[in-house]
Amino acid sequence: MLLSAACFTANALIIRALGTVQAVDVWLLACVRFVVGLGLIMAVFRVGPESFQPRNLYQHRRLIWRGVVGGLGVYSYYLTVVHLGAGRATFINNTYVVMGALLAVVMLREHFRPVLAIGGLTALAGLALITNITGTGVGVSIYDGIAIASALASAYVVVTIRQLHAEGEHTSTIFAAQCAYGLLICAGPAAASWAPHAPLAWALMIVGALCAGSGQIFMTIGFRDLPVGEGSLLQMLVPLGIAVGGAVFFREHFAPHELVGAVLILAGSALPAVTKK
Repeated sequence: MLLSAACFTANALIIRALGTVQAVDVWLLACVRFVVGLGLIMAVFRVGPESFQPRNLYQHRRLIWRGVVGGLGVYSYYLTVVHLGAGRATFINNTYVVMGALLAVVMLREHFRPVLAIGGLTALAGLALITNITGTGVGVSIYDGIAIASALASAYVVVTIRQLHAEGEHTSTIFAAQCAYGLLICAGPAAASWAPHAPLAWALMIVGALCAGSGQIFMTIGFRDLPVGEGSLLQMLVPLGIAVGGAVFFREHFAPHELVGAVLILAGSALPAVTKK
């Protein structure tokens, strides 16, 4: 799960660098991510009864829902980042950590330890500080509702991943569902808004998609053994990694309250793991 967080952090920083090269439509950005993800699956995993099973993508109802909801969630997050700003969108989307833990109690009968609630709320408080959620000056809009829906979608997806593992589905098939159905959703709008892009822009999109695909594979493997609340909470390290990357690569500076937020994220994310019996 930590490897997954590192890959997602790298993806976000590469996409940020892409913005300094050329503006890219979010539909195309999502399509590249899904196409590269499918290629990554074919390169890493074998097709067979013990691994990737393409037939299950249209025969297993839970896989279909995982793909459709996951694909819409990826696009929704990109959309809210554009309209709400990275800080506000990231904060709202990461509330899925708490939502997912609660949903897992209902759907998976997982035990919700009090330390998970403490760690989740601590990390969310740190995220609010590090993303300056209170200083955006933006009123409530429809995109806030979309961001909340995206968080709910993420919560549903992580619970569904645990269910699919329990039913014997392979990591590659679970990830392929997101890529296949996400591509079906995004391909049409991406083609309609097509525009030429520079070779450097394409290179950054592909490398970023490789990072995102690797992160999704690591996360899917991690949820095979980690409870939803504990695994999701470790993903809260991604915004912290993005902030550190912004300071290292984009010459941004941490304000005192952002440093406090960073400490809270680290403490909240680590608390459930270090207190586990």
